[in-house]
Amino acid sequence: MSQEILNKIFETIESRKGVDPNSSYVASLFEKGREKIAEKVGEESIETIIEAIKDDKEKLASESADLLFHLMILWSDAGLKPNDIFDILSARNGISGHDEKASREK
Repeated sequence: MSQEILNKIFETIESRKGVDPNSSYVASLFEKGREKIAEKVGEESIETIIEAIKDDKEKLASESADLLFHLMILWSDAGLKPNDIFDILSARNGISGHDEKASREK
């Protein structure tokens, strides 16, 4: 179910491209450009960190959802799809984090 909901949300995000920015928050972000979208991802990241430090699980979950939503808008703007990210995560599964990071530093 979790991957299914992400894909449904991503389809909705994709459908907002070219829509009147006055009728859609996502369309308004697309119109403002990648820099603004990335800024929103940064804002949501900070809010997620704050709630994690406060140890408020409900707010952490809510801010995490906001972060993931804005990250998916960024993916869409960059021409990425959720499966592009899922494929990378799948390939990394079972590999030590230290080993995986070391392989990228070459």
